[in-house]
Amino acid sequence: MNKIVTATGKTVDEAINSGLLELGVTKEQVEVNIIQVPDSGFMKLFGKKDAIVEMTLKNDPQEKARNFLTDVFNAMKIPCKITTNLDDKVLFINLEGENMGVLIGRRGQTLDSIQYLVSLVINRELEEYVRVVLDTENYRVKREKTLEALGEKMAGKAVYYRKKMVLEPMNPSERRVIHAKLQNHPKVFTYSEGDEPYRHVVIQVKDRN
Repeated sequence: MNKIVTATGKTVDEAINSGLLELGVTKEQVEVNIIQVPDSGFMKLFGKKDAIVEMTLKNDPQEKARNFLTDVFNAMKIPCKITTNLDDKVLFINLEGENMGVLIGRRGQTLDSIQYLVSLVINRELEEYVRVVLDTENYRVKREKTLEALGEKMAGKAVYYRKKMVLEPMNPSERRVIHAKLQNHPKVFTYSEGDEPYRHVVIQVKDRN
């Protein structure tokens, strides 16, 4: 549930600032509902009213992600610097530390699993879905280049041997890299088959006719 506070002040701005101070956040992190506007009263003596505002703390996906990851890495006893950037409903998270290979895992499986958990945590109470991209040591870019090279190599084999090439099982994002790399290839086309988590890319030679 979102935290809600009610604050008062001689002016609306004063009431808002009081609420922000109590919450310990900036104005961008809250939604403000003005309950009562200030009134100096009759001849400024009777019926005087202060401003009253109700402030709701917004769901901050960056803060939720950092808090969740901090708890995870503390439990794993892995010192890690967490940097986040929210850009157009995509939350980019970068991890820095001495032993990041443990967090990457075999072919990025551990990194993907943590990424999935972060996505579940931050989207639990959000109205609009935020996609999470978790990375460390520039692994995502390196992996993408490896997959593109693999796609080109296997496409060459498919053409040379005139038969389809079945790649190893990959997650959806990795399969998309292969499909995108070969979508304009003049001699092969790609498709995915199988059920998760064993779904894989197939590279097949186009019909000459």
